[in-house]
Amino acid sequence: MGVETSAAWQALNVHCDSGAGSTHLSQLFEDNTRTERFSIELDEMYVDFSKNRITDETLGLLFNLAKQQDLSGWIKKLLCGEKVNDTEDRAVLHTALRAQGMGVDCFAKEVQPLVAEQLAKMGKIVDKIRAGHWRGYSGKPITDVVNIGVGGSDLGPLMITNSLQTIKSPVNLHFISSIDGTQTSNLLKKLSQETTLFILASKSFSTIDTLSNAETAKDWLREKVKSEKTLLAQHFLGVSTKPDMMTEWGIPPENQLVFWDWVGGRYSLWSAIGLPIALQIGMDGFSELLSGAHLMDSHFGTAPLEKNIPVLLGLIDVWNVNFLGIHDKAILPYDARLKYVPSYFEQLVMESNGKSVNRAGERVQYKTCPVLWGEVGPNAQHAFYQLLHQGTQPVMCDFIAPVERDDFDMSSHAEKDESLSYQHELAMANCFAQSRVLMLGDDAIPDALKAAFDSPFKHYPGNQPSNTILLKTISPKTLGMLVALYEHKTFVEGVIWEINSFDQWGVELGKLIAKETHAAIKSVALAEKFDASTASLIKRITK
Repeated sequence: MGVETSAAWQALNVHCDSGAGSTHLSQLFEDNTRTERFSIELDEMYVDFSKNRITDETLGLLFNLAKQQDLSGWIKKLLCGEKVNDTEDRAVLHTALRAQGMGVDCFAKEVQPLVAEQLAKMGKIVDKIRAGHWRGYSGKPITDVVNIGVGGSDLGPLMITNSLQTIKSPVNLHFISSIDGTQTSNLLKKLSQETTLFILASKSFSTIDTLSNAETAKDWLREKVKSEKTLLAQHFLGVSTKPDMMTEWGIPPENQLVFWDWVGGRYSLWSAIGLPIALQIGMDGFSELLSGAHLMDSHFGTAPLEKNIPVLLGLIDVWNVNFLGIHDKAILPYDARLKYVPSYFEQLVMESNGKSVNRAGERVQYKTCPVLWGEVGPNAQHAFYQLLHQGTQPVMCDFIAPVERDDFDMSSHAEKDESLSYQHELAMANCFAQSRVLMLGDDAIPDALKAAFDSPFKHYPGNQPSNTILLKTISPKTLGMLVALYEHKTFVEGVIWEINSFDQWGVELGKLIAKETHAAIKSVALAEKFDASTASLIKRITK
């Protein structure tokens, strides 16, 4: 018997069918106290969830569902290091990576010394590189650092460093993830062997994408560096859970940073995988990032369900997906620095909750993970907002924006910053206007313009639900809070859906079959055991 047959779930079905599911948002906003009641502030983050098709009764029923599913108990299990990843028999301790010794009973105290040891080692490496004391084979300081990784070993550091690009780094950071070689080739043409350092980042140290790119980097260095020992000691760092495999590959122990199998790849930016982040913003900045995430962890672990931001947003997504039938979610940041945030959340959410089997191994009879996609808001407005406003399917949206810019002062409107301030105001105006029109539809049109919109081609249904998340600024602290919020919100949804949010067997199968297919490309006779289509494709590229 799944959650869909439970009393709390059935009560939500009845509530939805009795009119809650068909009430338009414009009607709900006839209540002038709605936004005050359906918004919450935590430190430098403000979350407005009032533009969702919910009422106090809806929330009450969702909290009943959370209590029935023992959400509070699961939160405690997660934060205290119990093995919530039951299919892999592992604890999930990414929260321990950012506790920085502040955990008391929870946050898995026993692993704190391990975390502190690696942070200290990472700090020494970071300081040495940023100070210009890490030298290449010719004695010149390292000026360019290339992170070679894929998935969680690439996207998290890429997203954070791009978001914090206004913090100037003494080294240039680059990222390689594509297996096809184009990205690697194009980048290496612009760099010098004398001053380039590579970070080989791989949790398993067996990912073919990463290792093939690393071999290409090694071959490129060999063009100038004749000593293999010098090449590896002065131009490679390794980050993995497999120190023995890093050593076998040739990376000396002093150039290795480790993390642990209780850190999922998509949660690993808080570990030594975050080395590029620390190179960008320094170890003090990295500590602020961890502190922001820990602030959200503490809120998640202590706030009552009714005032708990990840719980509220997670439950609202469950309502949208399972009762309102909304199966798409758009992530819409209104600042170009947050360009990679949608991609990062796509991986975080869909790799976590893209499951169709519950913890008991039974196929679920209800929808789980929505499909996520997104883009920087002003760009998206000229791309897919047409579908949001007038398409045939409902889409829930998360708008994300900074209240202030950290590279100019909106309040002072100093002459040198006036144009940038004006642009920021325009971005915020577009952000708020778009969520308003998605909510109200035709009711957002001013009376003076209604005649001009009196056409079926200019009809806007509205009633598209959304959240608006405002950050004081884009800073290490607020980014830490934001990412941790989405991590925990995703876990909340997994608890309600009775799925394990921390394995990724679908990803693992793809890697396995890719290796088998590569063997067939190298020896075409092996392709005969494949299906006709795959065999034909292999033969076509090997002619």
